[in-house]
Amino acid sequence: MSTSKTAQQLQAQSVTSENFRRYGQVIFASLDGKAYDVEDAQLNLHNGIPRFYIMRLEKRGRKFHKITRHVQCTQCLGSLSGKDWLIAVCPPNNDVNEPALEEIAVFRIPGNCFIKLHEGTWHAGPYFDHEAVDFYNLELADTNVVDHFTHDFLKSHQLEFEMV
Repeated sequence: MSTSKTAQQLQAQSVTSENFRRYGQVIFASLDGKAYDVEDAQLNLHNGIPRFYIMRLEKRGRKFHKITRHVQCTQCLGSLSGKDWLIAVCPPNNDVNEPALEEIAVFRIPGNCFIKLHEGTWHAGPYFDHEAVDFYNLELADTNVVDHFTHDFLKSHQLEFEMV
């Protein structure tokens, strides 16, 4: 018996601090000398050695079927060179081991800001239409080894998503 996959389109919305609050924070430029406040990234990097690096991704497109989360730390992402990009997210619910399908949202992130993901936020991306994009990435040194939980919608629901 053959199992066919279903493609589901997800509409991207422009990111704002308000519509992204369930998943994390949007960090925009501020004037030098501004005092630390709630608009700054509220980081949790105390469970290991922070790792800040530039990650190069090539030809990502807009389709995904896997979504990942990190429950031990926050993660910050932002593109270099002002390039826009897309990310799919689902709110953290650390009492459940899989994302809520009906709560997946897609955001278009402009090249003039960063996002900080709350601990446990499910995320698929970055995705983009450019040939290649370099990203700033702040997480823990061993995040992708010891704190990397992935759900595969192709296996669980025969489902693939496309961000539009």
